[in-house]
Amino acid sequence: MILFSAKISRKHHETLMENHPTQAFLFCNNMEEAKAYIKKAEILVTYGGDLTPELIGQAQKLKWIMVMSAGIDQMPFQAIEERGILVTNVKGIHKVPMAEYAISMLLQVYREAKVLSQSEKEHYWNSAARMQEITEKTILIAGAGSIGQEVARLAKAFRMKTIGVSKSGKPVDYFDENHTTTNLDKLLPESDIVVSVLPRTKETQGLFTYEQFSKLPNHAVFLNMGRGDVLIEGDLLKALQEKKIAHAILDVFEEEPLPEEHPFWQEESVTITPHISGVSRHYTRRGLEIFGENLQRFLEGKEQYVNKIDVTKGY
Repeated sequence: MILFSAKISRKHHETLMENHPTQAFLFCNNMEEAKAYIKKAEILVTYGGDLTPELIGQAQKLKWIMVMSAGIDQMPFQAIEERGILVTNVKGIHKVPMAEYAISMLLQVYREAKVLSQSEKEHYWNSAARMQEITEKTILIAGAGSIGQEVARLAKAFRMKTIGVSKSGKPVDYFDENHTTTNLDKLLPESDIVVSVLPRTKETQGLFTYEQFSKLPNHAVFLNMGRGDVLIEGDLLKALQEKKIAHAILDVFEEEPLPEEHPFWQEESVTITPHISGVSRHYTRRGLEIFGENLQRFLEGKEQYVNKIDVTKGY
C-alpha cells in the first residue's frame, strides 16, 4: 500500500491512480489521519516533519519514504537507518521559484521598491530615489546545487560575475569560479551580493557571523533563503546597524514565524518575507513527477533513484 500523509488534490489522486492502476493508494490529509494505516504501508509520501521514531517503529512493512519537500532536517534518521528504509525527496523542484525570488528581491532593493511604494502611498513624487543596477555586480552564491546554479544562470542575464561556494568546490554550470566553503572569507571582500541557499548541516550552522559580514564591502547585500541558522541573527543586526553591509533580504529565520517583537521588523535595511521563496503553484505536480519516476524504479527493483538521501548524513 502507498500511504499519503501529504495532502494533495483530488486531481493528483486521479492522475496517480490512472498512471499506476495496479497499486493501492490511500490518501490522507495529514499524519493524524494516516497513522491509523501506517502499519500496512510499504511506501509513505510525507512532508517529513510529521514523522517520529515511534511511527517508524509501527510501520513494520515500510520500505520507502518519499518526502515532498527538500528540507528533511526534522526526519528521525536514526530510526530510519536502523530499519534500512529508503528515503528520497523532491530536491530541485524549488530552483525556478527560488531563483526568481532571489533576482526579484535583489532588483527591489537596488531599484528602491520599498521607498517608491511608500512614496506612492503618500502621493509623493519622489524623483530623488537612489536607483542602482545589479548589472555587472559580483554575486557569491553559497550553495552551488540546483537552486544555486539556477540563480547563477539568471544572474548571467545581468552580466554578473558568479562565484559558487560549496562543500566540494567542484566546477558546476553557470559559475565563473567555484570554491570550497573553507575559502569563503577570502571571497567576501570582492562580493557585492551574497546569496545563501545552504542546507542545514553541522558545517553550515552559524557560518555567517559578524566577522564574515565585516569582510563584505559596506555596499553589499546579503540574501538568505536556505536555512535560518546559517547566520547569527544578532551579528547580522549589528553589522547592519554599524553599516558594515547595506541591506539584508531574509526569507528564513531561526524561529518561524518571526516574533512580532524581533528587531528585524524595525530595521529599515532588512527586507522580510515569510519563508515563501520556494512557493509555486507547480510545486505538487513537480514533486509527484519525481515520485512517479522513482515509483516505477521501485516496482522494477532498480537501485538508482532520483534524489536518494544518505540517511547517515541527512542529505
